[in-house]
Amino acid sequence: MALSPLSVGVCSWSLQVKSIPELKAFMDRLGVNLVQIACGDPHHAAWDEGDDMPKSAKAAGFDVGGAMLGFPGEDYTTPHTIQKSGGFGDPALRAERIERLKWALARTRELGLTDLMLHAGFIPEVGDPARKPFLDTLGKVSQLAAEKGVMVAFETGQETSTLLRRTLDDLKCSNLKVNFDPANMLLYDKDDPIQAVERLAPDIRTVHVKDANRPKTSGAWGEEVPLGKGQTDTRTFLLTLKKVGYTGPLFIEREAGDQQQRLNDIAHGVRFIRDVLG
Repeated sequence: MALSPLSVGVCSWSLQVKSIPELKAFMDRLGVNLVQIACGDPHHAAWDEGDDMPKSAKAAGFDVGGAMLGFPGEDYTTPHTIQKSGGFGDPALRAERIERLKWALARTRELGLTDLMLHAGFIPEVGDPARKPFLDTLGKVSQLAAEKGVMVAFETGQETSTLLRRTLDDLKCSNLKVNFDPANMLLYDKDDPIQAVERLAPDIRTVHVKDANRPKTSGAWGEEVPLGKGQTDTRTFLLTLKKVGYTGPLFIEREAGDQQQRLNDIAHGVRFIRDVLG
């Protein structure tokens, strides 16, 4: 699949759809033909089509720019709960999550794709004794993905871009990249998205376009808002992506509000991005 540079798409889970026909109908209403699609784990954005979802998606007539994996038991109630439960952070959960990764890699290939996105979890700082076993796990992720011919992109947010940059440099795995989400950096109150783009530019594989405000209280979530209405400075963010040479897809993600509100906000986002990029 050859996409035009900076093609605008949507994340399937943002539309809270349960079937491929429902997804296609919403995409037609939005005027987009590109989606980043949830793998369909029963615990995260399951599909009515079940194991037939890849076949249905390939027959639907839209472009799919990568798959997204969510792990069972990830708890986003607060930043603290996701730190304990997210990605490969908990050593006790790593073995079963590696098995879930194997399933997602197979699902990615069934979809005819070579890109899988996921949250790695909170990366331990340099000098933390937990860092080596965590990086060893990410090395295993790289190995398993390479065996399937898949590129894995870790979503930003839980760590600073400096720490993620150092981690990718330490791992030296050519198939481990970045799924850049500027709003997550604000929701977790971790970094400045514009500076982070420049720091991570060589490894940005895909982008979630989302906006947010930083938390008002330490340890709480920030607030997700429609594009252009928060502290991400989405206009500058998009232009910075162009400046650093990013030409990949732009997937609008919206995770607040009911289905109709999300649809309205994503439609606004499509117009916003196209206005900025011309």
